[in-house]
Amino acid sequence: MDFTVQYDPTPDEVVRAFEQGAKRQLRFFYRLLPSILVIAGVVCVLTGGRALGVGMFAGAVAFPFVLNWSIRRMSRRQVAYLCVPTTLHLTGDGYECRTEQITTTMRWSFFTEVVTGPEFWLLIVNKQPAAFLPRRAFTPEQQAELEAVLSATGKTGAA
Repeated sequence: MDFTVQYDPTPDEVVRAFEQGAKRQLRFFYRLLPSILVIAGVVCVLTGGRALGVGMFAGAVAFPFVLNWSIRRMSRRQVAYLCVPTTLHLTGDGYECRTEQITTTMRWSFFTEVVTGPEFWLLIVNKQPAAFLPRRAFTPEQQAELEAVLSATGKTGAA
């Protein structure tokens, strides 16, 4: 595999990639904090702190929505830096991402996980999203080649 593609990331695409990566990174907190709030709410209600208990239950319900809103807000701040003309050069060893401001080169072996989704490949390093490769930037033949290389790493999984 050795090919070069050029594309312009769209703001919505960047936000979706950022959200998916952040949600994967924070999925433990998505489950843990609401559970703790529910348990604390039950304890409060049982010990006579009804108003506090109701507040804990409301917090448990609101937490996922607030976290999603926060992730979306943070990702919108990155759009200006990431939505620029981009050139990707992919080989069997890794890839290079070039814009006018920055060039990044990474080997496939650097990634601990590759999440395969319908819209893009999300590249993960130690449970943290490091990059994404949008499928729309590649021809179907290039997508098949890239999928084969990423599958050969043994680190791929579905979104």
